[in-house]
Amino acid sequence: MPKMIFVNLPVTDLDRSIRFYEAIGGRKEPKFSNEAAAMIVLSDAIHVMLLTHPFYSSFTGKPIADAHQTSQVILCLSADSPAEVDKTLEAAGAAGGKIDAGKKQDPVPLMYGRDFEDPDGHSWEIMWMDARAAEQGASAFETAAAAASSH
Repeated sequence: MPKMIFVNLPVTDLDRSIRFYEAIGGRKEPKFSNEAAAMIVLSDAIHVMLLTHPFYSSFTGKPIADAHQTSQVILCLSADSPAEVDKTLEAAGAAGGKIDAGKKQDPVPLMYGRDFEDPDGHSWEIMWMDARAAEQGASAFETAAAAASSH
């Protein structure tokens, strides 16, 4: 069985969060959803568990961070093209998310990414990376960046 990831996010309005994640391409899995939680399938390996605050609190003794005020994690999803990055951001904005919410980063040759926050302030990035450069590793991106800065 391949490894899977289940990202557990505390949410203040479960129905709103379900609508948001469906708008950016997720699919609600009814078998693992009820009035306290919803599983959103982003891919065969990536699932987002939207948990109401009382249910989330049953898993931890720590206070729930207000993601509008503090940063606890930045989640990043891959995209197949720069156009898919933009399409996902447009969907996030139309569904009530805050697009391009993070610090502006200098463009990197062979990569294109943007970010958004969901309605609860959780930070996400959508990133496209040139497949051939990715196979070579970080050095390909460093070489491309150095070449771009010398022009």
